[in-house]
Amino acid sequence: MRKLLSGIISGVLCFVSCGAFALDLSLNDAVEKVLSESHDLKKANANVDKAKAGLKAANANRWFKVDATATYMNLINVADPRNPQTITLPPEFGGFIPAALSDKIPTSFEVPDNVFMAGVSVSQPIYTFGKIGNAVDSMRSAIKMSESSREITQRAIKYSAADLYWTAKMTDEIVKLAKKDLQNAKNSKSKLTSAGRANRSNLVKIESDIATREINVSDAEFNRETAHRMLKILAGIDIDTELNLTDEFPKTFEPMEVGKLKSTPEWDVLNEQINMYEAKAASQRANNYPTLAATASYNYFSLANEAGKLFDKKGQQAAYWGLALQVPIFNGGLNRANAMVDVMNAEAARQDLEKSKKLTSEKYDNAIKLYNHLRENLSTMEDARNLAAKAYQFSQERFATGQTSAVELDEVSHGLYQLDLGLLNAKYKILMAQESVKQLGE
Repeated sequence: MRKLLSGIISGVLCFVSCGAFALDLSLNDAVEKVLSESHDLKKANANVDKAKAGLKAANANRWFKVDATATYMNLINVADPRNPQTITLPPEFGGFIPAALSDKIPTSFEVPDNVFMAGVSVSQPIYTFGKIGNAVDSMRSAIKMSESSREITQRAIKYSAADLYWTAKMTDEIVKLAKKDLQNAKNSKSKLTSAGRANRSNLVKIESDIATREINVSDAEFNRETAHRMLKILAGIDIDTELNLTDEFPKTFEPMEVGKLKSTPEWDVLNEQINMYEAKAASQRANNYPTLAATASYNYFSLANEAGKLFDKKGQQAAYWGLALQVPIFNGGLNRANAMVDVMNAEAARQDLEKSKKLTSEKYDNAIKLYNHLRENLSTMEDARNLAAKAYQFSQERFATGQTSAVELDEVSHGLYQLDLGLLNAKYKILMAQESVKQLGE
């Protein structure tokens, strides 16, 4: 029982010490995590919702509007504010009254001082000569613009996530290469000392090389920690979590055969921007035209001496329906000026589109050329690296027997290390060229 318990404890300790809590992270998982944590993408989604709300607001102008009003007033007798209900005719008014009627017409009378008015009106646009229709078209273009802008943001984030992932993976490989280079130097020293009395100059040189390679390992580990930290921050992963990047650098790359660039989200944005400004300009011009609408109204009016008796008796009612034609006459040229601004904005967007087509097409073609160029040279670089590895092996064996100096061994070792780094960097550039094509292409 004790042996079983001891075995379980040892297994648990080994499980912890061997990095069991390291998080396996693939490239696709990293991209998804970075996308879910991106504030820029959340802002882009909010802009899409904002544009859709603008379309609803523009469409709302197509439908009827209902307005209701309710007013209560208490009249004041300016001559006698304490007696608001009684109005006394001035003496001069008696001259206008015939003598036969002077006894029958009172010189004072009461007026109800509480007034209540309520009404409701309905208006339905019938024909606006393009005011509403062009405004709606403009907002539809704005929605497409925001959606294409979101696609641009999403592609940029995917590219950045891939860059972070492969950079972090490259630092992992560089640490391995630096440690291997250090171990080779230590092995060379071991062989040198084990073969007999070592040459003093060779021994000092190899010890210097070991110290230099230890610094290289330290720098590589620092760079790896920095790259992993940045990836974890943008992916929303706890800083203290160890990462195990599961995707490896491909050993071979397929040739890239793609057609000419036909469309990009950026071109879609600029196209819709042109459409939006042209529709806005048409809507502004339509403000100079009449508006035909159907209208209807109902009003209620009542008077009483006391507020509580306003609804004791049926008040007066009035209602009507008909057509209304609103004709703008003069606005100081405001509509024409606003339309001209929108036309100029559309022209600016058109020029930006032409410029973008030239620059983006060039970037797209260059990314394809870079991918194919690096891919074609990759096998040659691998052959050169393998030859350098053999040369280092021969030099190391000769160094152990005293047939070559530590300076020559260091040069061969440094050449192998640089070729390993160059091969790794070439694979990174090929992958990022591929990501550039994805970001720019259809």
